[in-house]
Amino acid sequence: MTQKCDDLGEREVVRRITKILGVSEKDDCAMAEDGERYLVWTTDMLHRKADFPGIATPWQIGWMTVAVNLSDVAAMGAVPLGLLVAAGIPPETDMSFVEEIFTGMKDCAHRFDTRVLGGDLDSHNELTLVGTALGWVEKDLALRRRGARPGDLLCTTGTLGSAGAGLRVALGAERKGETKRIEEDASLLALTKRLLEPAPRAKEGRALALSRSVTSMMDNSDGLALSLFDLAEASCVGFSVQEERIPIDPLVAEVAEDREDAVDLALTAGGDFELIFTVTPDRIEDAARACNFTVIGKALEEREIVIESEKVKKALEPRGYQHMSGFSEGKL
Repeated sequence: MTQKCDDLGEREVVRRITKILGVSEKDDCAMAEDGERYLVWTTDMLHRKADFPGIATPWQIGWMTVAVNLSDVAAMGAVPLGLLVAAGIPPETDMSFVEEIFTGMKDCAHRFDTRVLGGDLDSHNELTLVGTALGWVEKDLALRRRGARPGDLLCTTGTLGSAGAGLRVALGAERKGETKRIEEDASLLALTKRLLEPAPRAKEGRALALSRSVTSMMDNSDGLALSLFDLAEASCVGFSVQEERIPIDPLVAEVAEDREDAVDLALTAGGDFELIFTVTPDRIEDAARACNFTVIGKALEEREIVIESEKVKKALEPRGYQHMSGFSEGKL
């Protein structure tokens, strides 16, 4: 029987490909030895239809292309060295649109102390942008998805849910033909900016690596729930999440139907580009000196992922961000 990718799902497709290639580790970046350090590489492909709602400006398209790659470098505790970008551009595209895309790339790279070094340009029937980021990290400071141990505290930087809420706002406005409303409402505009202008946690990732307190880490670009399943699989542990400790962005209340919906956005919507990591309890103060974060749970010996509240404890489902068409991208 013929199997199609959308029937198997992203993660099963990735598992089968990594088996063919003989890739044993699935971290945010690939690594190669370079003397006393590792060089780290990551690559992300973005498409006009699947990754950018219609309200996205060309500058925001460029910014996102760089930001998603730098987030992966941050998750390794690494320092970015630079980026390459391959761009497939429809021939009928206005040159001013293209220039704004690359200005957004330049601005994002500059904001995080690196630069776009070059790349490749070709024609394509849909705007397609592929970023490749290179960085480095000392061998004894590299952070991996594996390493969490039962009893470790589960933590996240920043707040969650705003990017998913921003996507809901963007798609709803496009469907109703009310995109002007977003520009006139400061809260809605802020939510869409959280989605389209993500800020990778580059300084936080590096500071946490230098603190030597973190046992495992990744970014949560596909959402907290799916990230926990990835982290648990790599570390061979389970996780318990305290619902009331999840730091939901206050702006989410602008669009969430109720508290349950807000929690669901924080768990499954994705696009926040925060860092999810574990710390041994005796080193939590060292981590706290590195950056601000929230302890949201702990690692378990049992291979289960549960979410607990005052009233109930239930299994967390492996749901997360899916592209607006097709299946979402996954690291090899």
